[in-house]
Amino acid sequence: MKKAKKYHIDFRIWIYTEKDKFLGKGRVELLERIDKTGSIYNAAKEMKMSYRQAWQMVKEINERANTPLVEKKLGGKGGGGTFLTEAGKDVITKFHKLQNKVKTFILEESKKLDL
Repeated sequence: MKKAKKYHIDFRIWIYTEKDKFLGKGRVELLERIDKTGSIYNAAKEMKMSYRQAWQMVKEINERANTPLVEKKLGGKGGGGTFLTEAGKDVITKFHKLQNKVKTFILEESKKLDL
């Protein structure tokens, strides 16, 4: 007799505006790394992504958000940098809460799979 296989469900959440990608796991990770490093360049480097690609993603995120999530601080005595706005931090929190709710639901549904 063959041993019954166990299955699981995997998922990925993408949040869209009317037609464009707004947020997903990778973009949220980029925002988190910008928050941690204070730099789009360093965040991109940590993710093994080009600065240009990271900058483009940040530009798209800011254009598609109701309010900017990432802002630049011009140089000066302490130097410049990039930081998340309160809205940016809030979006990260909301994304993770949504992801955890969906994950919990999917884990429960996975237990019921009988294929």
